[in-house]
Amino acid sequence: MDDIAIARALHVVGVVVWIGGVSFVTTIVLPAVRRTKDPQERVSFFERIEGKFAWQARATTVLVGATGFYITAVWDLWGRFNSVSFWWMHAMVLVWALFTVMLFIAEPLFLHRWYLRNAKERPNSTFRLIEKLHRILLVISILTVLGAVAGSHGMSF
Repeated sequence: MDDIAIARALHVVGVVVWIGGVSFVTTIVLPAVRRTKDPQERVSFFERIEGKFAWQARATTVLVGATGFYITAVWDLWGRFNSVSFWWMHAMVLVWALFTVMLFIAEPLFLHRWYLRNAKERPNSTFRLIEKLHRILLVISILTVLGAVAGSHGMSF
């Protein structure tokens, strides 16, 4: 197996673990927390679960970013960013950048404190907002994965 095959395999595994985790949190964990916990308990319970997943998400976004950059550089795919037909390349970078900023910059610097403060004052609306944002990120991520898989296998849009 050559280095590019290893990079592609690691890239796909990273995406599966990362977006699969986002899907699990969005479609299973958040609704379960909403149904089984009172508004004041939701925050601490969700914090405990998401705190463990955050490290997995950080590790996989680093892996996906590094392997994606490597593949793009080795195969000299930079020209694809000049073509609208390769929209999925732009989407992959956008989704990766969005999650990277959220996980490494926004959450540690201010988002976590904002969430805790607002959850104390308005637990229901804060939790609904978190659910809504997770659903939006999941839909964008799934559409990107669909486009990337189809596009990388020759489908033209």
